[in-house]
Amino acid sequence: MNELIEKGIKAKNAAGQLSQLSTQQKNNALKHAADELINEAEFILNENQKDLEAASANNVKGALLDRLRLTRDRIESMAEGLEQVARLDDPVGEVLYMKKRPNGLQIGQIRVPLGVIGIIYEARPNVTADAFALCLKTGNAVILRGGKEAINSNKAIVKVIQDALNNKKVPVDAIQLVEDTSRESAVAMMKLNKYLDVLIPRGGAGLIQTVVENSSVPVLETGVGNCHTFIDESADLQKAQKIAVNAKTHRPGVCNAMESLLVHSSVADKILPPLCDELKNLNVEIRGDDTVQKLVPFAISATEEDWSTEYLDLILAVKVVSSLDEAINHINTYGSSHSECIVTENYSNAQRFLQEVDAAAVYVNASTRFTDGFEFGFGAEIGISTQKLHARGPMGLKELTSTKYIIYGNGQIR
Repeated sequence: MNELIEKGIKAKNAAGQLSQLSTQQKNNALKHAADELINEAEFILNENQKDLEAASANNVKGALLDRLRLTRDRIESMAEGLEQVARLDDPVGEVLYMKKRPNGLQIGQIRVPLGVIGIIYEARPNVTADAFALCLKTGNAVILRGGKEAINSNKAIVKVIQDALNNKKVPVDAIQLVEDTSRESAVAMMKLNKYLDVLIPRGGAGLIQTVVENSSVPVLETGVGNCHTFIDESADLQKAQKIAVNAKTHRPGVCNAMESLLVHSSVADKILPPLCDELKNLNVEIRGDDTVQKLVPFAISATEEDWSTEYLDLILAVKVVSSLDEAINHINTYGSSHSECIVTENYSNAQRFLQEVDAAAVYVNASTRFTDGFEFGFGAEIGISTQKLHARGPMGLKELTSTKYIIYGNGQIR
């Protein structure tokens, strides 16, 4: 793909320049880009409307359409994300340690940019701004390949950002967008190891699996979110209902939304009828086991597949369990190692859940919707990693750096 090779060459050149920028230069560029996103909101919204109309014509609806939609508030949130990244400490150049060896060598380790980062993602235009912010602050160039559903929105956001960079005399090729949204362009990007230092997929299970299996570029794997909430026998039921409703309905189309609810058998008859009534009023479909169906007349029968499904929609799988052990076993069997929550007033149960559940983020008495770079104080995130090498959980600035050893000598030879 000639377009990709051309962008790869430009990105390599830009990365060399970006690695030399001062923190102040990067921060000034981020702040100016944030201002311009707000100043050009009307232009961005008009382009986003084209995407929304095309998506509606293709029968895209519900949570998937919501992920694509931009509003003034969402653009302001994108801009605030850039501002917050600008306020964060710059990890580049951080000295991790410096030690003197017996032979007199001073050996140290410092943080450095990864280089050129590629991101393949689906219909979420906010990813475009988030990725730019984190990559610029860490001195990395980024090549973005978004989904066809958001092509007009992405082109508009990239244009605004590139104009802002040009005004601040920062290389505009710090951010580039692959405008060919065909499957072939995605496959070609997976083979761009001559120019890309790392590739990050953001999207559904199909996209992530395809990238992991086919990429010759090292992959930072972001995971799907089959997230659970477990209501323990000691739970404050009012608190539990509030947490569960938020985790499922706040934004059902995102990866940190709750997809499965587990309820201890000793409180199931008290919590499930009112909780499921509230969820039904919010248009949530309940799929439950036999016990759930007895307690919730409108629940339909859950299948084995439901326990491992990331719906990204107003659908919830509900199961009654007899113990904390059963809840933990169910989560570790069917979960995706993303975000898991226990609602409990029992300290020992909370500690066991924290220690034994295998996930990137484990909560006690809080909604899984908080697994997010902005909420964690990172300004934004490049994705949420469910793997265990290099990075796990929301990936912020430090996760977009590598390290370099630096050695000071005085004529030593071996």
